[in-house]
Amino acid sequence: MHYLEYNEKKQHGTADFPIECYHVDEQHPRYHMPFHWHKELEIIRILEGRLILCLDDEEITAKAGDVIFINEGVIHGGFPENCIYECIVFDMKPLLMHTDACRRYLCQISHQHITVKNHFTKEYRTFLQIAEHLFESVQKKVPGSELSTVGTLYEIFGIIFEYHHYTKTANPSDHVLRKTAVMKQVLEYIDQNYSSTITLQDLSKIAGMSPKYFCRYFHAVIRKTPMDYVNYYRIERSCYLLSTMDLSVTETAFQCGFNDSSYFVKTFRKYKGMTPRQYLKAVSAL
Repeated sequence: MHYLEYNEKKQHGTADFPIECYHVDEQHPRYHMPFHWHKELEIIRILEGRLILCLDDEEITAKAGDVIFINEGVIHGGFPENCIYECIVFDMKPLLMHTDACRRYLCQISHQHITVKNHFTKEYRTFLQIAEHLFESVQKKVPGSELSTVGTLYEIFGIIFEYHHYTKTANPSDHVLRKTAVMKQVLEYIDQNYSSTITLQDLSKIAGMSPKYFCRYFHAVIRKTPMDYVNYYRIERSCYLLSTMDLSVTETAFQCGFNDSSYFVKTFRKYKGMTPRQYLKAVSAL
């Protein structure tokens, strides 16, 4: 699975059945989830360990058995702790909006009139049972599994409305809208320029803030300083290159914005707990 772009444009599933399931463990290039957003909805199921997930300004810690629901357009990123998780990404509009009776409910979500609860723990037994069935249906890939998948999605949304697992969305203030727009611009800039030199001054200028205020603002949302996150993202990109391209460590370093291969190795070890060569050996053994 590779969909690291901040404004994710990857096709999930197929054009006529836009839903896909991904399995993520510590050997996966996207194990540490860089901050991004997408127009699709996402459901994450924690199989082992814990996942610290940041959703816009909120931070939640999900453990094995929990399910996370991520609404459209929410900036999110994750920090796993000995975690294995699965996620389903799907476009609700072509999948589910077939009849007026259903559309009037689902439009409340797609038009962001309501916000679905994002963290379902063991207390939400009914929701978790249906979510488990959804993951089973998506992964079966047998004749009729598409019908089971769509039917289970309808059941999930039925439970959301029946048990009121949502809140009405307040009209966001101009300040909140601007804050979200600014963060997306900054993240897009990092995504497009990570292979080149990026300075704090560059990022703060895009945000229209002083460097000092921008650092506080960025850390409040991303939980890292701007430059720490730039290096973190570069290492995530390097993992993808190492696992999919026939590149040397030095070539990978240069393509990911590091002018010094020794500094690249040091930074890689900081974030991954191993050297690039050790990472490549571990991936090759799979």
